[in-house]
Amino acid sequence: MLEDQLTEIVEQTDFVQEVLDVAESEFDHYYIGAGCITQSVWNYLCGREAGYGIGDIDIVYYDAHDHTGEREDWIEAVCNKKLEHAGYPIDVTNEARVHVWYEKKFGKKIPPYQSVEEAIDTWPATASAIGVKKTNGIYQIYAPYGLDDLFQLIVRPNKKMIPQHVYEKKVSKWKRLWPELKIKEW
Repeated sequence: MLEDQLTEIVEQTDFVQEVLDVAESEFDHYYIGAGCITQSVWNYLCGREAGYGIGDIDIVYYDAHDHTGEREDWIEAVCNKKLEHAGYPIDVTNEARVHVWYEKKFGKKIPPYQSVEEAIDTWPATASAIGVKKTNGIYQIYAPYGLDDLFQLIVRPNKKMIPQHVYEKKVSKWKRLWPELKIKEW
């Protein structure tokens, strides 16, 4: 049902397909997630162009053996080179090392994630806590809060980790770009 509809939207979005193909060639276990997927669905539902409002494309993966960030930076450079024609910067994040920099960026210390799925569980809104990957032509969707909010244009805070001001900043930006969204207050 909604997973099938999400898969159809992803299949129809050329730049997402290109990113999935590159990501599949670079990672054993990854997801394309957050804004790129969420905003592609909002654009489809609101009748906007496929890339409208998308600032970057997030690829997340988990490598507990690399806490330096060197491989993460190298993979990000490779992905950006392979996808430079797509028109969006690629942001690659090793979720195993987020705890290293999170406090400095957001002012809150967090424990290390144990998986990429655990990281997605903490993303700022239920509608954006979504990851999609493709392996051998088969799509896999990870959506710990389901897909109802996404397809109903509801933005609900996920208070699992994100601070209120980060949620409100994102919501403010999203509401300007997609006024159809139904925003739930913190």
